Amino acid sequence: FPCGLTDCAAFLWQRACFHSPLEPQALEDVKNVVRKNLIDGVLHNGLTLKGFLFLHTLFIQRGRHETTWTVLRRFGYDDDLELNQDYLFPPLKVPPDCSTELNHNAYLFLQSVFDKHDKDRDCALSPDELRDLFDVFPYTPWGPDVNNTVCTNEQGWITYQGFLSQWTLTTYLDVQRCLEYFGYLGYSIVAEQESQAAGITVTRAKKIDLQKKQTQRNVFRCNVFGAVGSGKSGFLQAFLGRNLLRQNMMKEEHRSFYAISTTFVYGQEKYLLLHEVFPDLDYLTDADMGCDVVCLLYDVSNACSLEYCAKVFKQYFMDSKTPCMMVAAKSDLPEVKQTYGCSPLEFCRKHKMPPPQSFTCNTAAAPDREIYTKLTTMAMYPHIIQEDLSSATFWLRASVGATVFAVLGVALFRALLKTR
Repeated sequence: FPCGLTDCAAFLWQRACFHSPLEPQALEDVKNVVRKNLIDGVLHNGLTLKGFLFLHTLFIQRGRHETTWTVLRRFGYDDDLELNQDYLFPPLKVPPDCSTELNHNAYLFLQSVFDKHDKDRDCALSPDELRDLFDVFPYTPWGPDVNNTVCTNEQGWITYQGFLSQWTLTTYLDVQRCLEYFGYLGYSIVAEQESQAAGITVTRAKKIDLQKKQTQRNVFRCNVFGAVGSGKSGFLQAFLGRNLLRQNMMKEEHRSFYAISTTFVYGQEKYLLLHEVFPDLDYLTDADMGCDVVCLLYDVSNACSLEYCAKVFKQYFMDSKTPCMMVAAKSDLPEVKQTYGCSPLEFCRKHKMPPPQSFTCNTAAAPDREIYTKLTTMAMYPHIIQEDLSSATFWLRASVGATVFAVLGVALFRALLKTR
């Protein structure tokens, strides 16, 4: 209640809690009662928090306990004034081979949450603004690693895009946690939905996408494999626009094994979720294997680096339908001959993979993002034959689309800053 509960908000609150309209005169009568008993109970013709609490105290004193209990139960509280588990974790069935994403209404809700707490209108959340946002949580849901998982501004504060990306990641990796968080934020009340589950889309099985040769998904997972020191962490951070200089300023204890942001493929905005896989093959899990595209990353300056990638591919992906891309990392360094039985290019040709893609994050400006567009494209169209993946025309179409929409995105961002 920063400026008082407006009449419009009061009408919505009445409908959400009691499923009945509130007459304007009845609302005025309520405010008059509060005014007579409390000096600061009404501000700018709206109920303040003190006024709201006084009103419920009055209900209880007059024996109308059921009114207050109806409100509390609508907001998910049980007899012990604890949030009910059924409220925090509504039923949501996710069949095997399906993933979970936020739908349009959920993103609109998150946009309103961000706007409410972005006090200075700089399209980023400062530490104080973030603490204010999570004040309704019983614990702090995000650790310092989040700042190295999503896009931030020059001060290291999570941007609007980064904010949506982190929620997208949580929904994809742990949808139950997302439902819980939405419960604390009151999604079902604000969005006037039965439960938080209404904000989640369960995608169809991936095998159906493969059969139909098209997908309705908006989030794609790329598992990044590579030997120790090959440049996996740098590859993830480069996706967030951070060159080697910025990466060297990161604290090791705040390191993240995930990075998520958006890319554009043929004019469609999609989320690409990168996951750095632990290099010890003896500890690989099913989750490490399950993804939409595989990135096999080797260090061009290390003669033994390709061998690890070849081993991973042959052991786990050679007979799978998951598309794979070989990335020649640290391409700014002198390239040495790999000790493996064949060259990276020969290996890719033999196994019908695109040719190795050169990459470096040792740049003056933000690293080039074209390679991430390619990975997203492969994840979206895994059925594309080898000839198409090797075709310069194919990649050109995808890259041009990404460039055009990136320019439009910058223009829209600047317009948003001006309007705000």
